[in-house]
Amino acid sequence: MTYITKPKLHHPTLGCNALGFTRRDYEGKISTLCAGCGHDSISAAIIQACWELDIEPHRVAKLSGIGCSSKTPDYFLGQSHGFNTVHGRMPSVLTGANLANKELLYLGVSGDGDSASIGIGQFVHAIRRGVNMVYIVENNGVYGLTKGQFSATADLGSKSKKGVVNADSPLDMVGLALQLGATFVARSFSGDKAQLVPLIKAAIAHRGAAFIDVISPCVAFNNHAGSTKSYEYVREHNEAVNRLDFIDIREEITVDFAAGELIDVTQHDGSVLRLRKLNANFNPHDRISAMNYVHERQAKGEVVTGLLYVDPESHDLHEHLATTATPFNRLAAKDLSPGSATLAKINASLR
Repeated sequence: MTYITKPKLHHPTLGCNALGFTRRDYEGKISTLCAGCGHDSISAAIIQACWELDIEPHRVAKLSGIGCSSKTPDYFLGQSHGFNTVHGRMPSVLTGANLANKELLYLGVSGDGDSASIGIGQFVHAIRRGVNMVYIVENNGVYGLTKGQFSATADLGSKSKKGVVNADSPLDMVGLALQLGATFVARSFSGDKAQLVPLIKAAIAHRGAAFIDVISPCVAFNNHAGSTKSYEYVREHNEAVNRLDFIDIREEITVDFAAGELIDVTQHDGSVLRLRKLNANFNPHDRISAMNYVHERQAKGEVVTGLLYVDPESHDLHEHLATTATPFNRLAAKDLSPGSATLAKINASLR
């Protein structure tokens, strides 16, 4: 089997960021995912966000588990640290790496199968502990790598490609993240790069557990009539919390209308997308209101996108544990083994 590699030469007119890097410098290998997969759009959004933020690639640690989504870190930030863990165990490995070296920027990429099924316990504890990270779930509602079985986020009543109806209630990753105490919670759509890139940039700048659930339709197994995570369904039920621009798979469609207005936008395939831009009084600092709003809209069959909640005064795991200012991986032997007298003092304080 042969693989086509990207050329290393850059056109001299490519724009550079403040570090002198072009956008190409933040790319990775050529994707082996299905043509049209929403995951590739998410990778492109991550590349764009890191390039615009002038992030040094060697400062980033990207981690993943198993699944189509967990393959994607190979397709962006090729000059960064990377670790592909076993199925569902990415959050624990990321937590350990963060404890060892808190100076890196941690980017965890997972899927709805990897995080909402086998890795649900790992996800829960990483979020509730406030690990300083950007946790992105590329959510398509199926196990795409093993031919399209329902995942834990598949909506009740949705149909598989073979016509099987899902009889299980879905797990809402956004609602769970809000309940667990994540200090940055957002949802977006893989086809809405104009919304997704700013959300990723904001999550990177945030200190604490930043979670983004990205609806990313599977073109092979979950992009058919009856699916509630297909391109067509999300376009027809997408209501943005903050703002929304829509990018069609063939050409960009943009809209311009006032806050609170409702407009109909005809798509290339003739379907109509009903957009309602919410009033500017939505408060992303109220966790309870965000939870209620998500469930209220979900009951009406709508997919809420945008920044749902953020705590501007958040803290991370290192602050909770009051760890040393020096990263653990830089401590010398004498710092890690201060002697019997210090141990006796610690033991006495615990009696």
